Amino acid sequence: MLGLLLRVAWLTAWVVALPWLAARRLFGRPPKGAFLRVEIDGAVAEMPPPQRLWPPPAARVFSVHWLRTLVDEVERDARVRGLLVVLHGLRGGFATAASLRQVLARARAAGKQVVIHLPQGGGTKEAYVAVGADRLLLGPTASLAPVGLLASTRYVRGALDRAGLVPDVYARGRYKTAAERIERSSMSDAQREQVGALLDRVHAEVAGAIAEGRHVDDARARALVDGAPYMGDEAVAAGLADGVAYEDEVPARIGADGATPSIRDATAYLRARAALRPQALRARGVIAVVRVHGAITGAPALPFASVATDERVIAAVRIARASPKVRGVVLHVDSPGGSALASDRIHHELAQLAAEKPLVACMGDVAASGGYYVAVAAHEIVAQPTTITGSIGVVAARLVLEPLLARLGVVTEVLQRGANARLLDPFLPLGDAERHALDRELERTYQVFLGVVAAGRHRPIDDIERLAQGRVWIGADAHAQGLIDRLGGFEDALEAVRVRVGRGADRLRVVVVRPRRGGFPVLDPPRPKAGVAHLTDALAELLAVDLGMLALRGERVLAWAGEPTLRG
Repeated sequence: MLGLLLRVAWLTAWVVALPWLAARRLFGRPPKGAFLRVEIDGAVAEMPPPQRLWPPPAARVFSVHWLRTLVDEVERDARVRGLLVVLHGLRGGFATAASLRQVLARARAAGKQVVIHLPQGGGTKEAYVAVGADRLLLGPTASLAPVGLLASTRYVRGALDRAGLVPDVYARGRYKTAAERIERSSMSDAQREQVGALLDRVHAEVAGAIAEGRHVDDARARALVDGAPYMGDEAVAAGLADGVAYEDEVPARIGADGATPSIRDATAYLRARAALRPQALRARGVIAVVRVHGAITGAPALPFASVATDERVIAAVRIARASPKVRGVVLHVDSPGGSALASDRIHHELAQLAAEKPLVACMGDVAASGGYYVAVAAHEIVAQPTTITGSIGVVAARLVLEPLLARLGVVTEVLQRGANARLLDPFLPLGDAERHALDRELERTYQVFLGVVAAGRHRPIDDIERLAQGRVWIGADAHAQGLIDRLGGFEDALEAVRVRVGRGADRLRVVVVRPRRGGFPVLDPPRPKAGVAHLTDALAELLAVDLGMLALRGERVLAWAGEPTLRG
């Protein structure tokens, strides 16, 4: 009853404000033939970030879902001629870039022109998106550098040996190479094989995009990559760009018949279009989004690492399961895995949810190992062709300090009760009995992992074991092997949920679930400012330290992919 009264009150307020809203809609209407300006600078994410008042985000994240909403409006508005996308830089993976391309392609399919301006140039990722436009304009002195892809790993075994530190690694699966950078002094054949396959697939995707967008054959597209970078007019001469222009020159360059079109802000346009739509008349139900972003852990979150703590994810899942307003759920996974135990606990809660409501998993740039573990609870799994996934396997790693301590004159005296008590100290050397115990624990966890995937994919364990062994798969290959159900992005996952929900699903709002404690919203841990974040990332890369691993320091068995970063 209270809910109905609130909706009536909201609707009454809307009616009172109707003249002002109508004026806002009228004055926000663009002139015929206008372009809407969309600016992308920095982090790009598939889904809308959760709204919060405090702490404020360090930087605005551009949402592909927001762009899809804009395209939905533009499709119905004959006054809008097209989109002008100013792409300063794109921080995200190739799967996110593929989703961005898809939305822009949808605008073109609806008869709208898409112009992309790269005032500061761009690398492989920016070029991958930009070649999908009707026109690509480059800053006159900027470089377009689709130079290809790079995956580099620093192996620190030699440094550890010199320091007197001994790595002790246990893994299940030939391709479970997450800890080999500390175990080996060079890349293993298995790692070289699987990373090479990832590079081949993504490189083919980039070359295919250039070939399609610039109307050349595959050989020419690959030659354009090998000849990069191109500065200004060189990119035009090579056929990668259509012209050069500074930002103030762009409107004149995209006009028709010598006329300069009006350029309107896309955000203001969307607000004006929504002015006459009362929220109170929307369907009461929602499609909930549950996020699993970062390393999966049972430990408290760290301020400088993106983690998905099991308690917070489970709380969000339980909210979605218990709320009668939630008609279906999208599980958005962007995680290389983490704690095997935390992954299993999250999977269990998701399986309970899936028994009652439609659940579709959407994979971001990476959903591997523990990230894949949680995703298989869903009725369907959606991923981009360039998503990194799979890595069905487990690993444990210890760093024995005794040789270093001995050099420093430090003596460790150990008193224990229990044959395997040394497992309590992650820095003590293990005896044969303790190694056997840890090895046994890994084998049991690996078998559980195989069983969970077999049940989720409705396939025999033998089939899954053939695809497991810790092997990392690119999305296109994972789809061919039956590890995922559909190629696509967040919008495709939403559509899959709507199909399962059935009647009225198209009117359901999309909300991101954030758990609450004691009746108050849980605030995300503060993140460092962008400059500090970049510095910590650079130091971590230089030292071959994965910040997500720091959140897993107390875990004995990991479902962790340690996926290679493909740079482009």
